[in-house]
Amino acid sequence: MSNFELKMPKMGESVEEATITKWFVKENDLIVEEQVLLEIATDKVDSEIPSPVSGKISKLLFSENDKVAVGSIIALIEMDSSNELVSTKPEDLSKTTSYKLITVQDNNLIQGDFKKAGRFYSPLVKSISQKEKISITELEQITGTGKDGRVRKNDLVQFIEKNRNIKTTLLDKKEKAEIPSIKSDVKKISLTLNQGDEIVEMDRMRKLIAEHMLMSKRVSPHVTNVIEADVTTLVIWREKVKKIFEKRENIKLTYMPIFIEAVSKTLKKYPYVNASVEDTRIILKKAVNIGIAVALPSGNLIVPVIKNSDQLSLLGITSEMNRLAENARKNKLTPDDIIGGTFTITNFGSFRNLFGTPIINQPQVAILATGMIEKKPSVLETPTGDVFAVRNKMYLSLTYDHRIIDGAMGGAFLKSIVDYLENWKIDREI
Repeated sequence: MSNFELKMPKMGESVEEATITKWFVKENDLIVEEQVLLEIATDKVDSEIPSPVSGKISKLLFSENDKVAVGSIIALIEMDSSNELVSTKPEDLSKTTSYKLITVQDNNLIQGDFKKAGRFYSPLVKSISQKEKISITELEQITGTGKDGRVRKNDLVQFIEKNRNIKTTLLDKKEKAEIPSIKSDVKKISLTLNQGDEIVEMDRMRKLIAEHMLMSKRVSPHVTNVIEADVTTLVIWREKVKKIFEKRENIKLTYMPIFIEAVSKTLKKYPYVNASVEDTRIILKKAVNIGIAVALPSGNLIVPVIKNSDQLSLLGITSEMNRLAENARKNKLTPDDIIGGTFTITNFGSFRNLFGTPIINQPQVAILATGMIEKKPSVLETPTGDVFAVRNKMYLSLTYDHRIIDGAMGGAFLKSIVDYLENWKIDREI
C-alpha cells in the first residue's frame, strides 16, 4: 500500500490560497480517477477538483470552510499496489463528474471580508476601512508603502482624502483613528411583496458579477458611441468560403473571429484603448488579449481570453475561439483561460439585438458590442447618381472609460474598425 498526497492545486498566477467549500467524499470512501472529490473557491474562481488517481480516502486533512495555501496536502489517498481498486468500474463506486470552473474576472469582494483579501492588512487599516465603508476592491488598488507592499495607515488616509474628499483626524499614539463616517449615496430600495411573488437568492457567481458591474460603474465614467457598418462584401465572402472552411478545418467560420481580427489590428494603432488605469497612472498593455463574453448554461457569464490575438491568423483566432467557447459551455476552462484580458467583445447580435451599451470589464478601459447583421435598403452613390440597393448592415457600439479616452479617440477607434470590415477583400484566401 502507498499513499498519494492530494495537494491544493494552483488556480492562477495571483492566487495563493483557496477555501474548501464542500467535500464530496469522506474517509474510507473508495474513489476512481477523475471522480470529483471536493469543491474549492477563491476570489476569482469556483472549481470542482477531481482525483488524479483511484484508491481509498485514508485521511482528509482539512475541513469545509478551511482556507488552505496552494501546494498544501489536503488529503491522503491509499493506492492498492495490486490495482484491484484501480480496475474497479466507476459506476460501482460513485458517479464521476467532469472538472468544472466558474470564473469572475475581478478580485471584487464584499466590504469587510478580509479573509479573501489578496494581502495582509493590519487591524488599524481594517478598522478604518470598515468605518469608512471602503471595499476590499478599493483597498486592493491602493499602492502600499509598507514592507512587502503592505498598506499603511498613511496610505489609506491619503486615499480617503484624495478620493472621498473628507477631513481625517488620526490618533497615532495607540494606533487608533477617528474618521468621520461617510454617508453612502446608494440607498437601499424597499420592496413590497405581493401574493405570488418569488424570492430567488443570487448564487455566488451572480453576486460577484453584480458587484463587479457596480464597481465598474463607480470607477469609470462610461461613454458609448454607436456606428453603422456596411458589411455586404464580408457577408458575401463568408457565404462563399464557410463550407470549404468547415470541411477543411472541421470548425464553423462565424463572424466573431473576423471581428476579433479587426479589433486586434485596430488596438495596435490605438494603444490607449488597450490599457488600464491605476490612480493617475495609465498602463499601456503590450499584449493584445481579447476576451469574449460567453453565456453559460446557468445563465451566468464568463469571459475567456484569446491571448496575443494580434499575432494569430484568422484560422488561429477561429480555432482558439471555438476551443474556449466549447470549454466554457462544458465548464472545462482552466484559470489561465480567463486571465489577462486587455479588451472585451460581447455579441448582442446572437439574440437579434441591434446594439447594446455594455459595462466595461475592469480593469480594462473599453468594450465593443456587435449587433445583428440585417439586410437594409440603402442609398449608394454611383458615377451616374444615387441609387437604392439592399445592403447587409450592422451596428457596433463602443463603451469606453472617459478618464483616458475622449470622444474623438473613441469615435476614431470605432470608425477604424468599421473601415477594416467595410474594406474586406472579396478574394481573400482562407
